[in-house]
Amino acid sequence: MSQKIDTKTDQLLCEVEGQVATITLNRPEKRNALGDVITPALRFTLANLETNDDVRVIIITGAGKAFCSGGDVFSMKGKSEASERDRNDSIKDLQDKQRTLSLRLYHLSKPTIAVIPGAAAGAGMSLALSCDMRICGTSGFFVTGFGDIGLSGDYGGSWQLTRMVGPTKAKELYFTGRRIRAEEALSLGLINEVIEDDLLFEHAKEVARLISSRSPKAISFMKQNINQALEDDFETCLDWEAVRQIYCMETKDFAEGVSAFREKRKPRFLGI
Repeated sequence: MSQKIDTKTDQLLCEVEGQVATITLNRPEKRNALGDVITPALRFTLANLETNDDVRVIIITGAGKAFCSGGDVFSMKGKSEASERDRNDSIKDLQDKQRTLSLRLYHLSKPTIAVIPGAAAGAGMSLALSCDMRICGTSGFFVTGFGDIGLSGDYGGSWQLTRMVGPTKAKELYFTGRRIRAEEALSLGLINEVIEDDLLFEHAKEVARLISSRSPKAISFMKQNINQALEDDFETCLDWEAVRQIYCMETKDFAEGVSAFREKRKPRFLGI
């Protein structure tokens, strides 16, 4: 039985079923473009789900035939006449918005899966890359898109892409703005799987359900270990692995896991 979560707008839908929350960007007529209503709602909903003990895994997807086309270009305005103070205010505003969306997703204590039925473009691509995993339909594709409208990029896409494919490939994809179709995205390591479009959502939910059956503390610490591996040296990461491992060994979930292993049954992790 699913439970609907109030996101304060019809532009963003959220429901929880079996410890898996599914967030759906719901502007199909705009290819789920981000904007002044849907994006704050997404920030609010992510914060809500992070503290919801009934949720262990979060899926983010888009309604219709797109994941997210990025910013709503029709609502964008140039800033050529901006004063230095206005410019600094705009920079600070965008920095805050990025930290409370892309950075929040990257450091979220619960695993996130982007399910991509179509375009993940511009900031939409950045959003998908900030998730822990990406499962793509055969019609899915990525495109940086920023160069087409004279922009350099935001929401962390250049940082994420560079770490996934290296600086040379990242520069090519940003400079040319060409489409990265599903099979190429898989070969580049941008996504985990390519699934037939009509099977995409059910398969993604199966993956999410599998992850949700694990100990949530262990999964959260795994995410921290792997994220830290991108930033710190081996010795530092070893030390933090030890810290997190010992904390896990003090949980009831660890005791349950050991008992289940000895009794040759599936463990029932309670998150404690």
